[in-house]
Amino acid sequence: MPESRTFRFHTLDVFTDRVFGGNPLAVLTDARGLTDDEMARITREFNLSETVFLLPPDDLTHTARARIFTPGSELPFAGHPTVGTAFLLVAIGMVPAQDGETRVILEEGVGPVPVTVRVERGVPVSAELTAAQLPEVRRGAPDVPPPSEIAAVLGISTDAIGAGALAPAAVSCGVPYLLVPVRDLAFVKDARFDRAAWERSIAPLWAHAIYVFDGSAAERGQRIRARMFAPDLGIVEDPATGSAAATLAGYLALASAEHGDTRDGTLAWRVDQGVEMGRPSLLELSAELRDGAVTAVRVGGSAVLVSEGTLRVPRETSALG
Repeated sequence: MPESRTFRFHTLDVFTDRVFGGNPLAVLTDARGLTDDEMARITREFNLSETVFLLPPDDLTHTARARIFTPGSELPFAGHPTVGTAFLLVAIGMVPAQDGETRVILEEGVGPVPVTVRVERGVPVSAELTAAQLPEVRRGAPDVPPPSEIAAVLGISTDAIGAGALAPAAVSCGVPYLLVPVRDLAFVKDARFDRAAWERSIAPLWAHAIYVFDGSAAERGQRIRARMFAPDLGIVEDPATGSAAATLAGYLALASAEHGDTRDGTLAWRVDQGVEMGRPSLLELSAELRDGAVTAVRVGGSAVLVSEGTLRVPRETSALG
């Protein structure tokens, strides 16, 4: 048997206040010595939506460098790993907790991502990230397929696509998503992802992860139900997607500005995701508008620690198969 190295890990459920809800996350708090291939293999071993590998920061004024992997690839940015990792670092004392707000800065592929962890009586209760990149929005062909093709991928009727002034758009705050508003909550619940249809029409596009949401609730200012599908990331459906929620906040803020509702100020939304998967999640979103332009996007929520342990990795990577 080859000699093994040991690495400490923790798991959390993120965007929830109870175990077995939200989106699970694994974090290795000191990943020094692991190769890219080993990180990918470890991620597939956990088989969660994302696994985070923490390394010393390049800038010593920052907290840590975070590499984020899905079972299918490495990501430059992701919301639930960012929120969950910051929450964890405060919870286990790697970042000293200060009642009120404790600041964590994680270096990710998009750049430094600041996270504010809210602390009460020495215990973290929630965390909120500020997106490192402001939303990039693309509308229409070639980045957005016609409604009939989107509807075929989601297994719903073509006339369900769109809600009032909201229409599908491709948006990125570091990771691109095809945002699909539908005209009623029933169409979110009834969506049945068709991978073959997705491979034909959406997989080749800039934004090939689909975030479908109840556009009618968004227009009324109510809680928004959403679902996210990204099979190329090894995630057929994700229970909570902070990076997608960031794009939604930017998209909705711009829609408000474009239609004359609000050109300055802070707008906020609450998004329920993962309900159909039996892992209900709650994401708190906000966006800052100045003269009709988005100047900041934030995503936050609660998290709970679930497990901790030791991972053994053989020194000879070939021994992994």
